[in-house]
Amino acid sequence: MEKQYLEKSEAGSRRAEGKIWRREVGSWKLEVSYWRGMASRDHLLRWMLLVVLSILQFPTAIIQAQTLDDHLLTAAENNPEIQAYFSDYLAALERIPQAGTLPDPELSLGLFVRPMERFMGNQHADLQLMQMFPWFGSLGIRKDEASKMARARYEAFRMVKNELLFQVKVAWYELSRLNEEIKISKAHLNILEKYERLALVRYQSSSTEMNRSNASSNQGMEDVLRIRMEMNELENTISLLEDTQEALVAEFNVLLNRDPEETLAIPDKLPDEPLPMNRLELLDSIKTFNPRLRMLDAEGAAYASQKKMAELEGRPMMGAGVNYMAFSPRTENGMNMGGNNMVMPMFKITLPIYRKKFKSMEKAAELNQQASLQRMENTVNQLSTQWRNALRDWDDANRRVDLYQKQTKLAQQTLDLLMTAYASDGKAFEDLLKVQQQLLDYQLKRIMAIVDKNNSLAQLENLAGI
Repeated sequence: MEKQYLEKSEAGSRRAEGKIWRREVGSWKLEVSYWRGMASRDHLLRWMLLVVLSILQFPTAIIQAQTLDDHLLTAAENNPEIQAYFSDYLAALERIPQAGTLPDPELSLGLFVRPMERFMGNQHADLQLMQMFPWFGSLGIRKDEASKMARARYEAFRMVKNELLFQVKVAWYELSRLNEEIKISKAHLNILEKYERLALVRYQSSSTEMNRSNASSNQGMEDVLRIRMEMNELENTISLLEDTQEALVAEFNVLLNRDPEETLAIPDKLPDEPLPMNRLELLDSIKTFNPRLRMLDAEGAAYASQKKMAELEGRPMMGAGVNYMAFSPRTENGMNMGGNNMVMPMFKITLPIYRKKFKSMEKAAELNQQASLQRMENTVNQLSTQWRNALRDWDDANRRVDLYQKQTKLAQQTLDLLMTAYASDGKAFEDLLKVQQQLLDYQLKRIMAIVDKNNSLAQLENLAGI
């Protein structure tokens, strides 16, 4: 939250009244002091230093301020596939005015190389202008069909956009999981280092004692070596996680159509959010707002308009026009004959007597509409199944989160007891390492359960068109 405020301060009799300007945005803060009179050199240097520090801190603050919603917005704006589908939608919108336009008027002009002798005189030219008109309501039906097809293209755009946003969410949660696993693994590595130091102390103490058997000394060194073996494996796992995270960052940036090497601020903690609404409300939302269903619905409505359009195309088209004939007088038996130009109104009508093609067009539109309805029914069944599976996965992940939370607590308590026992008498070392590994396993499984829970929630949001 951005905060701005001014404060007045007293500067003494030799210094004019001053003000302090402070601005806080995220994690950076800029503070500037200035006076209405002559500023001292120290205050000027302080002001310049604060400005430089704020500018240096600002890019880091911007990176840290990036959230999942920010990345989703960037993906929706920059991804080329989404832009392509949106261009398809815009192109479909441009077809609407085309469909509602009358046919172009027809103009024909005939010029006689030699004037044609007629009773009205010598005809030099024949000019015809004709405008055809479709059957009543045809233009409206065509516009309606084009509008519904454009709506179908828009729903296809939404479907691709939601799928991309789902992929961005899954990649983001996977990055968060890797980040959490790296932190947990490093924390366990630090614990193993403490165990190593403790085992070394015990081994060195036992070596200095008189009359200590070689078996006992070797047993102390065995503990140190086993800890180092565990540390080597954990270090290798951390390196693998870091390499995987680097590759996934590049893939994530590609989804956003950014430079694969661009820095990405990964959150320190995974979100664990509840369902956005009641389960049955989610199903109703899926059946109402799912873009695939809405696209099929729009296509079915467009095919219904196509059927009506085929019926109207089987009706006659009418045309109205004018015929203009240019005459010049001619002399016959010493008398001037005619010479007056003639204007003749014209009417034209088509005769759609070949009905087979119109019946075929109507049947094709009807079959397409039926196919669209059948696809809708099948899609509803598939979406209902996906809704159930996503809820099942969400419930399973939620139970696993609670389970591994409890297991982690119990393993930590057991580990504390074993640690106390080992520090006192050096016993139960194998159990100590075993429980330490169990604790790491429970913590990692809990993180994976949270990721699975978020992925299930993202899947439900994708199905519901949220």
